[in-house]
Amino acid sequence: MSGFQLEHLQTLLAVVEEGSFDSAARRLRLTPSAVSQRIKALEQSSGQIVLQRTTPVVPTEAGEIVLRLARQVSLLDADARAALRTDEREGAFPLAVAVNADSLATWFLEAVAPLAVAGEIVFDIHREDQEHTTSLLRSGTVMAAVTSTSDAVQGCSVEPLGAMRYLAVCAPRFLTDHAIEPGDVSSLARAPRVDFDRRDELQAGFVRRGAADADAAAQTRHFVPTSSDFARAVVLGFGWAMLPEQQCADELASGRLIELAPGSFTEVRLFWQRWNLASAILDSVTDAVRAGARESLHSFERL
Repeated sequence: MSGFQLEHLQTLLAVVEEGSFDSAARRLRLTPSAVSQRIKALEQSSGQIVLQRTTPVVPTEAGEIVLRLARQVSLLDADARAALRTDEREGAFPLAVAVNADSLATWFLEAVAPLAVAGEIVFDIHREDQEHTTSLLRSGTVMAAVTSTSDAVQGCSVEPLGAMRYLAVCAPRFLTDHAIEPGDVSSLARAPRVDFDRRDELQAGFVRRGAADADAAAQTRHFVPTSSDFARAVVLGFGWAMLPEQQCADELASGRLIELAPGSFTEVRLFWQRWNLASAILDSVTDAVRAGARESLHSFERL
């Protein structure tokens, strides 16, 4: 296996991000044939097939390893250009990060907005459950992630951000329609609930912890897979759910929502994982995320 060439790594990155050889060719201002030749040369140098020729094109397991290298090289190249003050004509650096939906809806965008507004970084945000964001780090799809996983992915550093606190809430009419007694968690098991998707265990977990004999699996479940619409569904009376306190504070104050178990809540601990590279670009994002989390999340002691 010979060494990788920069133009081949750039071509792999373009093909994966654009989803096809033709789109990558337009981005790189090459012919599709030239793009194909570069990928074949990359596969020869690596000794393995790096792309599945599907629609869209996706990397193979070996391709994910090379893709991670391609992103790392791209990041280091951008850092060097910035240090040499040659990046003005290159434009902002495209940075892929994974963030859970509730962080996106409550604090993350505000935290990194100054970097986007200043034109320093173009964000490619992948929305994923906090339990599953690390898979995107492993594959090289993203360079950093907000995750609930405290164990560092290989090649990454990790630091605690804080805890997002969730409250059990519902609309006032829903409370009376389903004969729910505030503070009686077991009564929630008899009422419809709203889940983000079929992997969402936040509501069921709250019921199990508060009433061990309750059958959360028997509940009627509505699935609403976007954070803002999820909260709106609860306000409209679809069912009860756990909402981030930042997302439901105004509705609780106005009476549009009622807290079902005052004094009880669920906390999801969040961590920031990033590639363990000396990078001014990643450092600036990390500083922004750290500051935003400090203002919006509850502190906790690292285990």
